[in-house]
Amino acid sequence: MIVFTCSNSQACSSSLRKPAISLADSTELRVLLNIMYLMMEIMRREGEDDKPEWSLARDGFRNELSSPVYNGEPFAILLFSLLSKFCTGNAPHCPIKKVLLLLWKTILFCLGGFEDLQKLKVAKREKLGLPELPENSIKVMRTLRAASPPTSAMDILEQQQKRGRKGRRQVLVKQDSLDIYSERDEAREEDEEADDGDSGMEGEVDPLEREALVQPLSSPRLPPDRVFFPRCLPWAPKVREKDIEEFLEVSRCKFIGFTLGNSSAHACIATRLRHLAMSCDTDTLVGLPRPIHESVKTLKQHKYISIAEVQAKREEELQKSPVSLGAEKVEQTPVEVLYQGMLYNLPQYMIALLKIQLAAAPTSKAKTDSINILADVLPEEMPITVLQSMKLGIDVNRHKEIIVKAISALMLLLLKHLKLNHIYQFEYVSQHLVFANCIPLILKFFNQNIMSYITAKNSISVLDYPHCVIHELPELTTETLEAGDHNQFCWRNLFSCINLLRILNKLTKWKHSRTMMLVVFKSAPILKRVLRAKQAIMQLYALKLLKIQTKYMGRQWRKSNMKTMSAIYHKVRHRFNDDWAYGNEIDARPWDFQAEECALRVNIETFNSRRYGLYHSDLEFAPVDNCLQSVLGHRLPLPDDFRYSYELWLEREVFAQPIRWEDLLQPLA
Repeated sequence: MIVFTCSNSQACSSSLRKPAISLADSTELRVLLNIMYLMMEIMRREGEDDKPEWSLARDGFRNELSSPVYNGEPFAILLFSLLSKFCTGNAPHCPIKKVLLLLWKTILFCLGGFEDLQKLKVAKREKLGLPELPENSIKVMRTLRAASPPTSAMDILEQQQKRGRKGRRQVLVKQDSLDIYSERDEAREEDEEADDGDSGMEGEVDPLEREALVQPLSSPRLPPDRVFFPRCLPWAPKVREKDIEEFLEVSRCKFIGFTLGNSSAHACIATRLRHLAMSCDTDTLVGLPRPIHESVKTLKQHKYISIAEVQAKREEELQKSPVSLGAEKVEQTPVEVLYQGMLYNLPQYMIALLKIQLAAAPTSKAKTDSINILADVLPEEMPITVLQSMKLGIDVNRHKEIIVKAISALMLLLLKHLKLNHIYQFEYVSQHLVFANCIPLILKFFNQNIMSYITAKNSISVLDYPHCVIHELPELTTETLEAGDHNQFCWRNLFSCINLLRILNKLTKWKHSRTMMLVVFKSAPILKRVLRAKQAIMQLYALKLLKIQTKYMGRQWRKSNMKTMSAIYHKVRHRFNDDWAYGNEIDARPWDFQAEECALRVNIETFNSRRYGLYHSDLEFAPVDNCLQSVLGHRLPLPDDFRYSYELWLEREVFAQPIRWEDLLQPLA
């Protein structure tokens, strides 16, 4: 019914002829989408006292949505096609907000949320024979505390005015204010402040934070109901196999030695040593001192092998030995079925999502050729009073916020599930997002007053559900509209910001070419403004983005942003041999970024063609007929006009050409 309503040619043609599309053009479709959305929300919520038949009905509904029931495709592909039709102008009357919300909830219900992802990840690592995860990331993020924001220019001016003309020595306070204080550290810093007059600008402690500082267990003055946090870093360190190889390469070059002469014998020895150093052997430690042995032992204790590395290695083996390894058995999970349905039109789907995201961004300017995302919020008659105009303005802003929330949650869920299912499925979607300028789009979104966006009150409390149903609807006045809700933050906008930061992390992690895009687009000041919001999870992902580009920013930037550097140390996971704070990494050298993306694209295309036959049919290993009589005896389909031009072609190409029989007797060159 939804397909028929949206693809109704009469409705599309009538909406195209209108100068302005309003709510009246999509009444029937909005009712159907509302019914489907309510069904989805009721069915996906599980309760502790659910009856067995309810669980069976929920599983059946989930299987029906995940399986290819319509036109050989799952229900989510139908909603993706509606987005594509809307952006191309074939369905301008489509209520895009409701379609996006239904698509988000469909993927959330069919594939699962973050808790389900964590369980699937644990189960898949166990199936592949990998070690257990060092920690549960969801639980760790719930225990994080927000860091004090970086000092702004206004704060520096205020501190200078407070100090006046005192010529006392400034002392930089330790950066423990970003995390957990002990009583001894706090007492020592108070003594230093008493001796030196005032603290430094970079490490000044917020008075509100001082009240929340946690004291150690040995203090006799602690109240019995005080909450204690572990005095350690929140994340367990991780080490990649590549990190161990690079460490051994440097150690072998240093202790075995490459400073040999230029003779041929010495050159041969140097070549063999270089081959040994660059090999993947991480067990041979001959000739290395004892401390290097201990270092390698420590690195191997914290070595982390990801599911993506195993999948990429397996794909490489399948490409090298397709006959001996045989055909790959692909489990038809809901994620796999969804990817197969999206595969052929995936670029159009990603571009459609980004177009709608751009139109709904608060920093975007209205253009005449941009898509109209307000078709399902504008009334038939435009407002004539100030009160109606204020109500419509609030509705439009809230409409855009919901669209941004739905797209950000949808893209993040899609990326995380595809990465768990197969790394090259994730890379295929990621590369299309990057090629469609997703990175500058997200940076443009954050290039605003982020605190104003998070604390925006684009809602009318008396009209919100269920208040409008339970209570009697009062008469709307200007004061009622301006009051908004009583929440300190707009959790919808905060949720969107966290999702967009996580998407940006997904796109740029371990990709030096995309990290350089962050540097080129000058994302550091934008991400520093994000840190002003004292929300721990939001700060964590902003600090991750700052960490990966720190080594490209230069010494002066690191010197001027020591508080941000300290926050990165306290909040972000540590990786051994990671010189992010000094810029001495091998990866900081000039890089052939175009070759990196091209190599990744070749691997993705090879994977898609091998498993799905996307670019060409798999005829490489078909049997070849070498018999001349059999080959000449095959009847080939010829075009209809061949019989009319055959004699002319024979006269021109065969009879008119002289045959040089002596050339056949000449020996080949």
